[in-house]
Amino acid sequence: MSTESSQQPTEGDEQIEPSHTPWTATAKSQFESKQYSKYFDPCQEAASKSLKCLHRNAGDREMCADYFQAYRDCKKQWMLERKEAKKKG
Repeated sequence: MSTESSQQPTEGDEQIEPSHTPWTATAKSQFESKQYSKYFDPCQEAASKSLKCLHRNAGDREMCADYFQAYRDCKKQWMLERKEAKKKG
């Protein structure tokens, strides 16, 4: 079930396009060079946008459905690309 939202990104708050890949050469380098105990999330931008949307809309999750979906898509793409990178060695 897809929910259409009338929420439009505001200044400095652009949505991530579905074709956006979080696993760039820069992200890969940052991930591989981080300390083992450090957390790295190439989808942090999408996560921040979804939280900003919640704050802007007084916690109304329906208004932010597009932002949540962008975050889920980013995480899914990242995990798929990480699996492929591990397979290739």
